[in-house]
Amino acid sequence: MEAGLKEAAGDAGPAQALRQRWISVLAKATPGELEAAWEDLADKPDYDWLRRPEVGMVMVRARTGGTGGQFNLGQMTVTRCALRLTGGAAGSGCVGLGYVQGRSKRHAELAAVFDALLQDDARRAALERAVVAPLEAAQAGRRCDRSRKANATKVNFFTLVRGENERGESDRDENGGENER
Repeated sequence: MEAGLKEAAGDAGPAQALRQRWISVLAKATPGELEAAWEDLADKPDYDWLRRPEVGMVMVRARTGGTGGQFNLGQMTVTRCALRLTGGAAGSGCVGLGYVQGRSKRHAELAAVFDALLQDDARRAALERAVVAPLEAAQAGRRCDRSRKANATKVNFFTLVRGENERGESDRDENGGENER
């Protein structure tokens, strides 16, 4: 079954890979960043709910050593929703999905609206420049800050090798005890 999942993921076309990228960026953005992008949006679309925002739990799976066998790491709270753009505006009929970590229903709603808007070819380039690229840059900056903080606490361990002294003699006697000098 895992081989089938890997093949399905590997067959993602460029359009699907592009959508996966912006959905990821929208999900990882802070609610404040998405709210600011929404406020800056000149033409706010109307939409109908397909699935109102709802909070639930998902099981997070991990792999031993990153590549080994899978195990259940624990549960995580997520909020999801789905909507369809309405009205005569460009992108009408596009379905947007929002899945975000945590309990922010507004965050999921804004992620879904921007997902739907980004599917409209007429709006995509402008939204990529005005919304997705700045969010991606902010996330890269946060990732760099976390990495810098983690590296500041890094401890370099080293091992003193016990074995032979400068004259080639063992530091231990036949019974494993220390030799006196």
